Amino acid sequence: MRNAVYPGSFDPFTNGHLDIVERSLRVVDSLTIAVLKNTSKKSMFTPDERVDIMREVLKKYPQVKVETFEGLLVDFCRTRNIRIVIRGLRAVSDFDYEHAIFLMNRKLLPDLETMFLMAGSDNSFISSTIVKEVAHFGGNIADQVPAIVFERMQKKKSQHTES
Repeated sequence: MRNAVYPGSFDPFTNGHLDIVERSLRVVDSLTIAVLKNTSKKSMFTPDERVDIMREVLKKYPQVKVETFEGLLVDFCRTRNIRIVIRGLRAVSDFDYEHAIFLMNRKLLPDLETMFLMAGSDNSFISSTIVKEVAHFGGNIADQVPAIVFERMQKKKSQHTES
């Protein structure tokens, strides 16, 4: 079995993320999406909300699990016998950062492999940060996130306006 992990904050989960998930499933048998509990970032959704949303979006893929994690990714992988990390790259500028993480992960867990998947041209400009920013100012992001994510973002925004 080729078990892989796709780590990230996924706040919110975008069509770019979905593309990476679907393409990963062509080369691995099972995929665990590891939602980072990152307290230093200002989040739209809590980690548990992100997990719920992603489980709903990905329910048609029985080989995909969604969990939260904190701490080192190598520890997460070691405890679950995962030896492949999936990372999406939007542009060459992403590579330097991802390469440094790859090198550190390899130092900490030598048999951990990293697979980089390039974003498709229709998703290469999408980032969670940009999607949140555009949505915050009323821009239309409906074609950049799965419908379930869009609905939850709209609901979250209306809750904040009512407060």
